[in-house]
Amino acid sequence: MVARLILILGDQLSDDLSALREGDPARDIIVMAEVMGEASYVPHHPKKIAFLFAAMRKFAIRLEGQGWRVAYTRLDDPENTHTIPGELIRRASETGATEVLATEPGEFRLIAALEECPIPVHQFPDDRFLCSHAEFDQWAEGRKELRMEWFYREMRRKTGLLMEGDQPAGGKWNYDHDNRKPAPGEIGFDGPLRFEPDAVTEEVLALVADRFAENFGTLAPFWFATDRAGARKALDHFIAHALPRFGDFQDAMLDGNRFLYHSVISMYLNAGLLGWREVCEAAEAAHRANQAPLNAVEGFIRQIIGWREFMRGIYFRQGPGYTRMNTLGHDRALPGFYWSGETSMRCMSRAIEQTRDEAYAHHIQRLMVTGNFALLAGIDPYQVHEWYLAVYADAYEWVEAPNVIGMSQFADGGIVGSKPYVSGGNYINKMSDHCKHCAYEIGEKTGEKACPFNYLYWAFLHRHRDRFGRNPRMAQMYRTWMKMSDDKRQATLDSADAFLARLERGDRV
Repeated sequence: MVARLILILGDQLSDDLSALREGDPARDIIVMAEVMGEASYVPHHPKKIAFLFAAMRKFAIRLEGQGWRVAYTRLDDPENTHTIPGELIRRASETGATEVLATEPGEFRLIAALEECPIPVHQFPDDRFLCSHAEFDQWAEGRKELRMEWFYREMRRKTGLLMEGDQPAGGKWNYDHDNRKPAPGEIGFDGPLRFEPDAVTEEVLALVADRFAENFGTLAPFWFATDRAGARKALDHFIAHALPRFGDFQDAMLDGNRFLYHSVISMYLNAGLLGWREVCEAAEAAHRANQAPLNAVEGFIRQIIGWREFMRGIYFRQGPGYTRMNTLGHDRALPGFYWSGETSMRCMSRAIEQTRDEAYAHHIQRLMVTGNFALLAGIDPYQVHEWYLAVYADAYEWVEAPNVIGMSQFADGGIVGSKPYVSGGNYINKMSDHCKHCAYEIGEKTGEKACPFNYLYWAFLHRHRDRFGRNPRMAQMYRTWMKMSDDKRQATLDSADAFLARLERGDRV
């Protein structure tokens, strides 16, 4: 029999991959490759590149131990063609293979590249996810609005997670109301489990330091797990030590604590080192054993079988043009401080500095700080999308784009959310202690010392009043705006204009 090639990508590091199930170790050859085409289509954070290369090398060793032949291309291999199709063509020439088995990639650009490859590539569904494309489309068909909450309830029923017969555990589907407590005085958790780099990882770190030194982000210290065993230890550490208080403070931010009670396992989950089911069942087991309260466990599980699956469904349903949507017509360039952290807005500088150092920020930092500012300031959503795709270790377009284009920037016009996620400085002050350390005054609403979020918020509502003025979820905000005196409204708009002018000049803001 003629050998076939089995392609495994860097975010497909799972034993139960559909392409592997279709293959035969006695016949087929696995192809894995570190290529510049994937490492540089956006300027990825060095930690993300190092994590994936180290995890790929270890997964290749794991596959060889299971009896597979693996043709592995390192980044510095002189024969490297530096594209996925190029490596498939090269390996086919070496082996005589005439076809490729692959699991569908999570980005349309790679799907298209495989479809256009001169060698026939059979793309099998990525069934590591709970909801297939067809199932999501069937759920979405005919609905006036696609809302995560209704989708999430279907996934709870399908899985049986936190269910008591036909009813949700505790009598409610969603305990989000209990999960909005401001930051506590002390955090009784030392943060995610950290791992010392082994020889394989050290070799990758040296390579990444040499080839990607100019990329945004610090490489050292590098503490991520890079294999399944380590990822599972990181999950178990979170379940035992942080999950019990995760729910209460999942929306909180602290100036001196980057992780609070968050799991920081999304990069393992999205790369395939962990599966959604084992993660959710571990959390559910903690609740059943009275080791974690229902509000924490429900909130955690909702992020995985609710938001994560919903975002993937939206991405594949909307198609390749989704990332270019710009319903609000925002066209301001992404400010340089998104790459430097050099801004006097404390919440922004802390979120960006943390992103630079850790390749991680939790969902409120992404949504209500860096994302909220971009939306209020009218930043081009495609540039915002590319920034998020570049800087986070867990970012892949299938999950990142709907979160940014839809949820964060409302650039899709309401496909993901019924209203934009915007707020003034009071929300950030409530959920964090950043404002205590800020050069701006949270209590000031206009003028040079005022918190920019305050006047940018009202200016955004004013700018888009024709679109959002009749939105019932925003009616109270517009009533408040219209109750202000003419002078106060004008001072607010003048402050926003002056700030945005400084931003466009490149002044420090």
